[in-house]
Amino acid sequence: MRQSTHTETHALVIRNDPQPPGMRESSLRRLPRRVVEAFCSGVVVVVTLLGPVSAEEPPAPSGMLSLPVVETPAPAPAAVDPVTIDPSIQLRGSVWRTKAGIVFLKTPIGLLTLSSKTTLKDIKASHEVHFWVHERNSVVEIRKRADGSLVHRYLSGPMTTGTDAPGTLRWWGPDGDQTVHVGTHEGRFSNYREGDSLTVEVDETNTVRGVHDLQFDLQVSQTPPAGADVYLLLSGTVSKLKSNFVFVRTPIGLVMLNSKIGIPRVKVGQPLTLHIDHEHVTVTFPSTETPTPRRNASPIP
Repeated sequence: MRQSTHTETHALVIRNDPQPPGMRESSLRRLPRRVVEAFCSGVVVVVTLLGPVSAEEPPAPSGMLSLPVVETPAPAPAAVDPVTIDPSIQLRGSVWRTKAGIVFLKTPIGLLTLSSKTTLKDIKASHEVHFWVHERNSVVEIRKRADGSLVHRYLSGPMTTGTDAPGTLRWWGPDGDQTVHVGTHEGRFSNYREGDSLTVEVDETNTVRGVHDLQFDLQVSQTPPAGADVYLLLSGTVSKLKSNFVFVRTPIGLVMLNSKIGIPRVKVGQPLTLHIDHEHVTVTFPSTETPTPRRNASPIP
C-alpha cells in the first residue's frame, strides 16, 4: 500500500517581545520593593543633574564672615638717580695773605688763589670766601666773618640773555638759575655775544655792579679733616709729574694734586678723576679703551 507523503508548512512568526504582557507585569510585581525605590531615586538624581544651572550663588550662611577685599598697592615709581656734575666744587676758605689783585685763601684741602686786574683790592683778613664751580660756571662770595654781610659776589660763566624781561641775564647760582639785572651797565655787554665767558659783580639784589676779569688757581695738597664742608668732583688728564705733585689738565685749568692724598702711581697722559666728599677722598682712573667693533660673520648679500 502506497503511503502519501504529507508536508506541513508553518508560518514564520517573529516576536519582538518573547514574553507576553501578562508575564511582564507579573515580573515587575515580583521585583523587590528596594530595587524599585533605588531605581526611582536614580531617576530623580539624573533629572536633578540635568536641570538648568542657576547663575545666582547661594547665600552665605548667617554665621560666616565674608573675607575683606585686599587692594594691591600700585608700584612705587622708580627712583631717579641724581645728575652727576663734573666739574663740581664747593669750598670755604679764609684769607691767608693778600697783595695787589691777588688773594691767597686757606681751604680744608689746600690753597685757593684768586687774581684779578680790576677788583679784589679791598680784601681783608677778617673776610671769608665761599667758592662754587658748576661745569662752566663759578661763583665767588666774599663776606665779613663777623656778621656774614656781603662784600663782593662774582658770577662767572657763559653769558645767557634773560627771557623773563629785557635788560636781564640768566646765571647759575648755588640755589639754582637766577635772573641778573643789567642795570646801568648795559653798554658794557655790547662787546660780548651769547655764550661768551665773562665775570660780573652783583649786589644783594642781583643787579650788576661791574664787569671784571677773575681767575682762580686750586691746589689739592691735603686730606680734609673730619666734618669739613668740602665737595669736589673733577676729571682731567695727567700732564706733568714733579716730585710729589701730579699736575692734571682739567676744564677749570691746571690743578696741582699732592700724591700724599692717596694718588697711586700714574703716568703722563693717563685720565684721572678726583672725588672729595667731606673727609673722604677717592681717586679713580676711567678707562680710555674704545671697544673694537665686531666684524659681521654673516656673508654680505
